[in-house]
Amino acid sequence: MGETPFPPRYSGLVESTDETFEQDVLRSRIPVLVDFWAPWCGPCEAIEPALDALAERHAGRLVVTRVNVDENVEAAARYGVLSLPTVILFACGQAEETLIGARQRSDYDDAVERWL
Repeated sequence: MGETPFPPRYSGLVESTDETFEQDVLRSRIPVLVDFWAPWCGPCEAIEPALDALAERHAGRLVVTRVNVDENVEAAARYGVLSLPTVILFACGQAEETLIGARQRSDYDDAVERWL
């Protein structure tokens, strides 16, 4: 495979695809925060530091993963992702919280805290 689409500072985030979504997200034993994004999306880039901070702060208790919707349309369609960024928190294989659009860091923190 080629280079990862993540800048080096986001190396803790997991890249999920249509092929790996079930294993990475739905079968996870711990909550998973999924960032549906696209490389051309400015607001998606703006929230990356907040998501990276969550991944670092909750390592071992939370997985933060990203799905590039340009390359993985099935997962995005399955969860009705129509706007970017869309961040969905999954717990026990179920979509539990959805945050649409770029939000403040505290919004992501609050969503995650309810499920840890």
